[in-house]
Amino acid sequence: MPPPTPWLTSSGGKARDEGVNYYRRSTSQASCSARRSLKTNLCKWCDSTAPACEEKVCYSNCNLNSYCEDPYEICVAIWRQDNESIRISTLCHNPQRPIENLMVPNYNTSRCVMSHQPSEDGIIYICGCVDEQECNDKLIFENHTNGYSMLQSKEVIPVAAISLLPPLLVAVMITVIFYLCRTQKRRKRAKAWAGKQGQPPALLEQGKATEREEKLSVLMDESPAGTSAGRRPAELLPIELDEMVGKGQFAEVWRAKLSRSHSGQYETVAVKIFPCEEYSSWKNESQIFTDSSLRHDSVLQFLTAEDRGAGPRREYWLITAYHSRGNLKDYLSRHVLSWMDLQKMAGSLVSGVAHLHSDYTACGRPKIPIAHRDIKSTNVLVKNEQECVLCDFGIAIRLDPSLTVDDFANSGQASMSCQPSLEEPFAATPTSRG
Repeated sequence: MPPPTPWLTSSGGKARDEGVNYYRRSTSQASCSARRSLKTNLCKWCDSTAPACEEKVCYSNCNLNSYCEDPYEICVAIWRQDNESIRISTLCHNPQRPIENLMVPNYNTSRCVMSHQPSEDGIIYICGCVDEQECNDKLIFENHTNGYSMLQSKEVIPVAAISLLPPLLVAVMITVIFYLCRTQKRRKRAKAWAGKQGQPPALLEQGKATEREEKLSVLMDESPAGTSAGRRPAELLPIELDEMVGKGQFAEVWRAKLSRSHSGQYETVAVKIFPCEEYSSWKNESQIFTDSSLRHDSVLQFLTAEDRGAGPRREYWLITAYHSRGNLKDYLSRHVLSWMDLQKMAGSLVSGVAHLHSDYTACGRPKIPIAHRDIKSTNVLVKNEQECVLCDFGIAIRLDPSLTVDDFANSGQASMSCQPSLEEPFAATPTSRG
């Protein structure tokens, strides 16, 4: 008969109880170890990876993970950007200790919110998180701006600049060419207009530039006796006086015909005629008119100045554009303006005064300001239903900075002596027409 089995005996029963207790203790220890492992964080753990970004969030792109050894360790992600390259490091770390001389900020959260850290080795962001598995995989940047988008913007800016440079250069070249063409065209028109207004057609066809300049110039001699024949235009304009439209104390204003060709075509102009003894008045007004910077749409158009005849019958002419509607005073006495027409007419008048007083022309060229000193309705001509022009610069003065106070005072006294007498009924008419 075989011997009895040990655990069936009393001593065997005791051994069985000890084995059961050992199994229970081992199971309990394993359970405790498992419970401790559940309290640690499961984190992404890679030394260096390239991030993958989608819109406003980036991912570490790390395929490895690990449980942290200690329950107080957290998941950490470090973003490094240097020389236009980005690398991500993920690991477990004790937040009470520095990592690469940096402390992990704001780690008591389940979201890995990146925080910028000052560094001399490029751009560094760092974040920490707990209580969620692999929470350092999803990298969130504040203000919806991440390093990847910053890198992309740095790459896009030079590419965009290089792409836009050729169109910008072409646009600048087109603008410069257009400006030069417009300027050249204006100069040609100005020369053609000057020749057309100041010369007979026969002289234009012959192309006598010297005679044209002499014809458009104004004789600026100190006295009538000092005006030599050599200073006169080579040929006077072919003007035929038609009708006197006004007479004042110092001058008469005539409507005249300026012949344009041998076929009998003509242009209507206004001629303000000064007698020989009023040479100084003619000279003062012609000096104002011959200033090229005076030209403006709201200033009476000046054609030329001439002296005609000899001896006591010598006369001095100012030839200007003719406006059949007359001066503003007479026009308003015959017409009722609408509010819109009144605004436009007043605007043109203000524009002319502003041009006189300005230190620069409309093109930006410096000019000497001019004070009209006699603006009134009889010295404003109606150009059309919505425009006016200033005329009668008999007492106007150029505000030249080189002049002294005495010069201004003497100029004013000399000019005032040329004003028409208020006792004569036609005193204002020539100034308004001329």
